[in-house]
Amino acid sequence: MGGTDRRKERERSMVHTLVLGAGPTGLMTAMMLAVEGHRVTVLDRDPSPPKGGAEATWSGWKRPGVRQFPQPHLLLPGGYRLLAAEFPAAVERLVGLGGSRFNMISGAWDVGETGGPQPGDDRFETVAARRPVLEAALLAEAERTPGITVRREAQVTGLLTGTARTAGRPHVTGVLIRGGEQVEADLVIDASGRHSQVAAMLAGIGATPHEERAEAGFRYYTRYFHSADGMTPRPTPSPICHHNSVTIGTVPADSGTWSVTIATSSRDQELRSLADIDAWHRAMKLYPTEAHWAEGEPITGVTAMGGLESTYRRFVVDDLPVATGIVAVGDAWASINPVFGTGMTMGFRHAALLRDTLRMVGADDPVELALRLDDATQKNLEPVWESITAWDRHRLAEIDAEMRGEAYSTDDNDWNVDVALNIARSKDPAIVRGLVDVGGLLATPEEALVKPGLAQKAVELAVGASRYPDPGPTRRELLAALAND
Repeated sequence: MGGTDRRKERERSMVHTLVLGAGPTGLMTAMMLAVEGHRVTVLDRDPSPPKGGAEATWSGWKRPGVRQFPQPHLLLPGGYRLLAAEFPAAVERLVGLGGSRFNMISGAWDVGETGGPQPGDDRFETVAARRPVLEAALLAEAERTPGITVRREAQVTGLLTGTARTAGRPHVTGVLIRGGEQVEADLVIDASGRHSQVAAMLAGIGATPHEERAEAGFRYYTRYFHSADGMTPRPTPSPICHHNSVTIGTVPADSGTWSVTIATSSRDQELRSLADIDAWHRAMKLYPTEAHWAEGEPITGVTAMGGLESTYRRFVVDDLPVATGIVAVGDAWASINPVFGTGMTMGFRHAALLRDTLRMVGADDPVELALRLDDATQKNLEPVWESITAWDRHRLAEIDAEMRGEAYSTDDNDWNVDVALNIARSKDPAIVRGLVDVGGLLATPEEALVKPGLAQKAVELAVGASRYPDPGPTRRELLAALAND
């Protein structure tokens, strides 16, 4: 047998895995499984990035299938550590495209009583980049990974099925692509993001997953900037700062660029004028901690985005998978309010959970694969989704109260502790580090805040303190500034 024949025989014996979606989660999944010996085909509906480096990628890559593509993204320290451990070359490629090293706790150094850098603060490091640039780096690394084929402009329109592996549950054997092509596989992985259509396709073959869906309830007003010297602004005490009826996110990126987002309630009609550039800047001047982030050279106008949904899908119902031969990872499983930037890191962790599950059971036992992945997802990822979803409900209720000129109160201890931790973050070096451990998806709240007694200490420190530790206007002052034409 010649070399070419041996190679083809080896490829036929490999598990063929289809990954739907070439976003960060899909590419991470593909690379992890290719390293394990899978033959991976990645299908994505959108075109390839243009040639020419970071700026060409940013300005010229259109991803109509990813509505949030131009919005701010930050790879949290938990996701960065996973990427650096598994694919260090991808990190170097990202840095080569202009990605900037960033320590998420650096803005808290020397603020209040938190103290300067401490041993162990290197765990909060990441590499910051705009989403198109980060995705281009991951795509380039995936395309050079043996065993991976990436097909662009390949829109999936349906699922193929074969002989059932368990009574009453269909078995997926591949997908149908627009134009009629059938692509068969041993395993199909839905990584097509928060706007995935796969749940509807599953329903079409009699395999409806459990689904919860609700409007996230927030609206985001974002502007991007850059500096002539390639430097980003002095970090704020936290990349996410809450104020009366708004939240402000300051996110560094690549090549001396950064973004500033003012997040409001979708119900807040009085703040819709933030879509106007002049009104947006008048508002930013009222927040001393973040105002300097709006002083760079603008590279976009104000982009408003709302109407996002929080979704949760469970693919095991009545103790059996709704279908075998197909699983979902990342936002295709569950999506949440993006203000905390957890989506990408959650997707990377989900990819690792799937890889580890396949190591235990393999693709040739699709029932056990689905059950074990469901169990791992519930234990490791679902608590994060639940905590942020609960936070959303309280935060929106709080903003509603502030719109009425009232203070918000609730008997929910988790919310009250979360507020106390935010108030106390500048009053104790251990509290701020525990918060960044949790926010960076490096540890659970139980590990970082409850067991060490930091949550209780924060409650004690927060007594009598202002709800918002960072200075900012009252709602009346904010509305007056926006009305000042």
